[in-house]
Amino acid sequence: MDKKDYYEVLGISRSADDNDIKSAYRKLAMKYHPDRNPGDKTAEENFKEATEAYEVLKDPQKRQMYDQFGHAGLSGGGGFEGFGGFGGFDLSDALRAFMRDFGSGGGFDFGFGDFFGGGRSERRNRGEDLKIRVALTLEEIAEGVEKKIKVARLGTCDDCNGSGAAPGHSLSTCPECRGQGQVRTISKTFLGTVQQVRTCSRCRGAGEIIAQPCHACRGEGRVREMNTVKVKIPAGVSAGNYMTLENHGNVGINRGQPGNLIIIFDEKEHDRFTRQGDNIVCQMPISFTLAALGGEVMIPTLNGSRKIKIPSGTQSGRVFRLKGKGIPHLNSYGSGDELIQVMVWTTTKLSSEDKRILSQLNQSTSFVPPRTDKSFLQKLKESLGI
Repeated sequence: MDKKDYYEVLGISRSADDNDIKSAYRKLAMKYHPDRNPGDKTAEENFKEATEAYEVLKDPQKRQMYDQFGHAGLSGGGGFEGFGGFGGFDLSDALRAFMRDFGSGGGFDFGFGDFFGGGRSERRNRGEDLKIRVALTLEEIAEGVEKKIKVARLGTCDDCNGSGAAPGHSLSTCPECRGQGQVRTISKTFLGTVQQVRTCSRCRGAGEIIAQPCHACRGEGRVREMNTVKVKIPAGVSAGNYMTLENHGNVGINRGQPGNLIIIFDEKEHDRFTRQGDNIVCQMPISFTLAALGGEVMIPTLNGSRKIKIPSGTQSGRVFRLKGKGIPHLNSYGSGDELIQVMVWTTTKLSSEDKRILSQLNQSTSFVPPRTDKSFLQKLKESLGI
């Protein structure tokens, strides 16, 4: 299903400023917030959609990419959903974004807490996101690859099953915040009544306290572990692209929601090829005789080799193109090309017979370079594609 235009979602023009964007989103968020529409899936989708549009348009860099390339421009810098873009934007992301800018997540609650019920968020103890880098060869990038990656993270404590309480002991409601996980203070200013919200220091936002902490995890409900994840990487990714695996980061304290695992891609240096966008480039040495007489030569590619024809009189530096032998276009059809720049190789070892033959050839007018006037230089540039 195609996504709606973000400007249409918020009901604003493309020339809208930051205040217009924030005001439009605030109205929609208050209308469709899940706490105000319990069980209403349509309202929930509208809330997520409005928040996603707000997250893009309020950010100058993301807004510029969206204005220029549309939704494809937000896909991880590489044009594919779920890789650094908003393909995985869910309700928890939307609620965090809303609370960050308008609710208790921003430190002050201008009436939103009471309006939306004032309940503590189930995401209060969300675990930390983790980032790892994965280096890929050009061959892996060209074909796509599935990798198993080991990740050191904080996982659920088996001794207490994530509760943080020692076996045989239970949790009790925090008397400081009465189970809300937050403490509110109300003050009056010339702007009106302001509610300041802070995380309860006694229970650290959990709403519950542990009388007897688990010895294995010291009351956190999580311990260090090695986790193996299987990642299917599509063909065509570039260095700097990343993908997000939801719920594969650190587990939250006291059974909190896990964070995400962000996998950032690097490219290993290749011994034959360099990458230019989706094209690959290599330099191929050829002999003087092949350049002069012409012939065929085997050229390496990312998936084998290919024979190409070298015309007679080929100049050093000439570039040949193999269509479709480069890197596949990410999230699109087709591939880049392979560019082969031939370099005439001069031998440094000559036998007596070699020297005799070359001395004879050197007497021929065919082996005298032309004058380096403008006409010659122009023809040389044209032959080299400069």
